[in-house]
Amino acid sequence: MEAVEKLLANDVKNLELVRMAHTNGTTTQIDVSLAETRLAQDRTLLPPLAQQRDSARHALSILTGKGPGDWIAPDFDLAEFVLPSNVPVSLPSEMAHDRPDVLQAEAELQMANAAVGVATANLYPHVTLSASLAQAASGNGGAALWGFAAGLAGPIFDGGTLKAERQVAVDGYKATLAGYQQTVIKSFGQVADTLQAINHDAEENLAQEDALRAAETSFRLNQQAYAQGENSILQVLEAERAYEQALLGRIRVKTAQYLDTVRLYVALGGNSVGVFEQRVASREERKTSFHKKRT
Repeated sequence: MEAVEKLLANDVKNLELVRMAHTNGTTTQIDVSLAETRLAQDRTLLPPLAQQRDSARHALSILTGKGPGDWIAPDFDLAEFVLPSNVPVSLPSEMAHDRPDVLQAEAELQMANAAVGVATANLYPHVTLSASLAQAASGNGGAALWGFAAGLAGPIFDGGTLKAERQVAVDGYKATLAGYQQTVIKSFGQVADTLQAINHDAEENLAQEDALRAAETSFRLNQQAYAQGENSILQVLEAERAYEQALLGRIRVKTAQYLDTVRLYVALGGNSVGVFEQRVASREERKTSFHKKRT
């Protein structure tokens, strides 16, 4: 919104230049109409931005557990935010272990593994062993033991119920394992994508800075040339449009840098402590190792 207000101030300045030139007879009413149209068009940019601002404030109030009319988020300026000085280009996979989805998938895998253990334990017969069984066996040549063995076979092999239950537990474990692996792979992909986005943001930010400086210089020179009668208002408006696009482009890229940095925190499950410091320490370790090898 501040950028648009700055553009509106330029529109007003351009309109004043055109009207002055028209008064002096060096331009036509068409040029005045063009400058007025540009000012009117740019004024339409503010209401949608104000709506986005208000929607964001309402969303923030809801996050605090209060209604939009009960709490208003404090105003801030984009310049108040500062990016970490050492944004990482790579991270160890352990940094993503504390993501909620990974921890949940890991807990489900442990539960499925325990279910296999329970189903396997159920295959063991639950009977009462006593001395009378051994005494009976010694008196009739082991017939009682044979009968006992047959009794064991009943719960184990009768209809294959317990074995089937164990197979269900094993299949459930395999399915849970596949889900766990997919969750881990997805988490790695999100971290990698975010790191790549951060790198591209830095490159695009440099390009946008160059584009803004060039567009600002061109716009200023075109204004000066128009005031001296050396070019037309169309050239001034075109230069201003290029400057507007470059200015808003820089804001977009700067915002993307902040958002992607936050997305990195989210992709790591909030485990951002030491992320940037770790990169610095790793870089220092490589330097130390390099100097030791040279000496």
